[in-house]
Amino acid sequence: MGLNLNKNNNNNKYMSDINVTPFVDVMLVLLVIFMIAAPLMLNAIKLQLPKTKEINIINLTTKQVVLSMTMDGNLFIGKKLIAKNKLISKIKSEFFKTKNQTLFLRADYKISYGKVAKLMSFLKHGGITTIALVTEIEKS
Repeated sequence: MGLNLNKNNNNNKYMSDINVTPFVDVMLVLLVIFMIAAPLMLNAIKLQLPKTKEINIINLTTKQVVLSMTMDGNLFIGKKLIAKNKLISKIKSEFFKTKNQTLFLRADYKISYGKVAKLMSFLKHGGITTIALVTEIEKS
């Protein structure tokens, strides 16, 4: 980038090269910011998750379909409140967008087992067969 001021060069042409280093620096900073901010966006719905011993570590991202069930029975996909009658179609459209066929289910700790089981049965009856339950790691 810049002007070639070499007096020995008789052709007096401008250099038309673009310096991409600042562009790459900005893109890397934005990438780091989004990598840090994306998991925090998924935890906006306050739930008290069940605690278990560490088995498989799951880092939830925006490329995964996360269904959250609150204590009062509200259902959220990401941060959007979804009515139960539109739940199956919305999950399937999210599967299509993310190219991921696993549903991550976050249910509040104080919800009865029966309500979570009924939700899972409803989902499986609607064709959503791969469901992963999300828990927190138990501190020992």
